[in-house]
Amino acid sequence: MKIATFNVNGVNGRLARLLEWLEEARPDVACLQELKSPDASFPAGAIRDAGYGVVFHGQKSWNGVAILARGREPIETGRGLPGLEADPQSRYLEAVVDGVVIGCLYLPNGNPQPGPKFDYKLAWFERFNAHARRLFDCGLPVVLAGDYNVVPTDLDIYNPASWRDDALLQPESREAFAALLGQGWVDALRTLHPHERIYTFWDYWRNRWPRNAGLRIDHLLLNPQLAPLLRRAGIDREVRGRPGASDHAPTWIEVDLPGR
Repeated sequence: MKIATFNVNGVNGRLARLLEWLEEARPDVACLQELKSPDASFPAGAIRDAGYGVVFHGQKSWNGVAILARGREPIETGRGLPGLEADPQSRYLEAVVDGVVIGCLYLPNGNPQPGPKFDYKLAWFERFNAHARRLFDCGLPVVLAGDYNVVPTDLDIYNPASWRDDALLQPESREAFAALLGQGWVDALRTLHPHERIYTFWDYWRNRWPRNAGLRIDHLLLNPQLAPLLRRAGIDREVRGRPGASDHAPTWIEVDLPGR
């Protein structure tokens, strides 16, 4: 099973790029973030025509998450974090595909910090970690895939000095991510590429894509039922360089599931 996460940065404006990637990469599961579309405008028809079942949790102009499954319908099991169902920001969606629990998240950016946006980021992160603990112990294979808006270490950024004041690198953000890994979750990409400078996001500003001035903020975390089945992990880096591209590149893993 190939599972991918992709911050599309506007699903309607970049629909052609998304469909192009789906046809080329053929992920079995794709977690999308930053849809920037209310449910009524989400292009479910075009995605289903491309061969994917889909569940989505949209929001006008901002945020939004979706889970796609090739040739089947994801079985939705959660919409919004427990205890935050009334949160107007659409940031979490959960479904089961072929017996694998898929958690798709778009963690708050938190800028500017300090301030209420950073406080919201940390509060959301705390609630997410509590939910992750419950999923970790559920007995089923689980992947938590999405844009975490956290640079875990200095290896995950081209130049940490220029980002020290950013919410993505703050000690509190990194500590929350470390606490999540401390539950036992496996960072798939870093596990298979322990020493490489691999990036998933390149800002549109300051010529950062041509300079490869990137950050790794899109992560796939695996619980003990799924981690031993991990075989490959990578970035579809070339997608970021196409005309009208998102500022993120798709990140993916391949796992060997029993019976597949």
